[in-house]
Amino acid sequence: MIVVAAALGWPSDQASAAPPGADGPPVGPSAVERMDVDAAVAEALRLNLQLLAQMHEVPLARAEVITARLRLNPTLSLGADHLDLLGTHYDNVNHAGPQEFFARTDVMIRGGRKRQRRIEVAETGVAVAEQQLRDAARRLIRDVQCACVDVQYAAAAVQLAGTNRELYARVIALNELRVGTGDLARVDLTRAQIAELQARNELRQAQGAQQVAANNLALLLGRTRVAAAIFVTGEMRADAGAYALTDIRAQALRQRPDLQAARTELRFTESDIRRQIAEGKVDLSLGVEARRQQGLAGTGNSLGFFFVVPLRLFDRNQGQIERARQLAAQSEQRARAVEQSIRIEVENVHVDYEVARDLLRSFEGGMLAKAEQVLATAEYAYERGEAGLIELIDAQRAFNDTRRTYNEARAAYAKALYVIDAVTARETPQ
Repeated sequence: MIVVAAALGWPSDQASAAPPGADGPPVGPSAVERMDVDAAVAEALRLNLQLLAQMHEVPLARAEVITARLRLNPTLSLGADHLDLLGTHYDNVNHAGPQEFFARTDVMIRGGRKRQRRIEVAETGVAVAEQQLRDAARRLIRDVQCACVDVQYAAAAVQLAGTNRELYARVIALNELRVGTGDLARVDLTRAQIAELQARNELRQAQGAQQVAANNLALLLGRTRVAAAIFVTGEMRADAGAYALTDIRAQALRQRPDLQAARTELRFTESDIRRQIAEGKVDLSLGVEARRQQGLAGTGNSLGFFFVVPLRLFDRNQGQIERARQLAAQSEQRARAVEQSIRIEVENVHVDYEVARDLLRSFEGGMLAKAEQVLATAEYAYERGEAGLIELIDAQRAFNDTRRTYNEARAAYAKALYVIDAVTARETPQ
């Protein structure tokens, strides 16, 4: 691990204790926080603001289940009629009245199993919300892991830029001595100073990119402000095992929560069709009334029963039934679209994986070591006066290109591995 980290240009445990911009102007926060990829993922799952907002969808869906399970409340009516409030005075001449007082209660009996259908729809909605939450967690894990790789790659770029600057600083110090003794023309010193200035600018750009990568990671971690630069410890992921396209596709189609959510949403719309058909059924209403009359000849009590049947001649919920059917057809197409997008996503990630793997393997023949040896030889020859500054700069550029390509290959391969895990939902919380 230490050898590979050194080859990538990552700081050692001692070196990483210094701020990321220790070799140049400070960039962003001066403090450094160290964490590995697993710790970053765990923190994001706890504190990421988007995921926390998504989590509320599950209790909201469960609240719909509570609502669906409720039964209709009975109604209570109290009334008084034929009251002598206007001073008419009921008597045997006008035969007005008698005064009546009543209390009535009504209970609605819903037909078509409406309550059961509502519960079925609501419970299916909970399953959809849970699967969508799992998919949000899956995408967050992927984004955090790739952001960690970006931070690691940015740290390697800073280290490489710092090495280049140190090289030209040594060349400038050597050339100043040579110019002082008359062994070197001042133009070569000027060329070295220009190259050192360019290396310093590249270092500054690399430090800025490093801070941006750390800020992007901090956002995914749910931090409201960046109090410290984040340094991701450990090696970039480099699994040696092979990943077959057919295996990735089969796992993705079997385990992806977004596809499961799309298929469950299809069941949701099918349940809603049954609910809307039930809503078109007739609801009955039963009522009981107790009435008291106070007339001139005396008082009397009576009891009445009521049975109400609405005549659904026109509105039988046809519009909502058709709407539910169209939503079901739309959900079926969406499920097919999600499945097709997963198939294409699997194809693409497998291509990225193979390209990154092959590119990384091209360095196994010692290309990086050869570039380092060429640079060391050129620097040694330049110090002895056996090579010119142009040859040294060419060797340094070749070394930079080789190291940069190697770092890019490492980062691309690590990201491809993380994306394969995300595509197959291997690390998605259950």
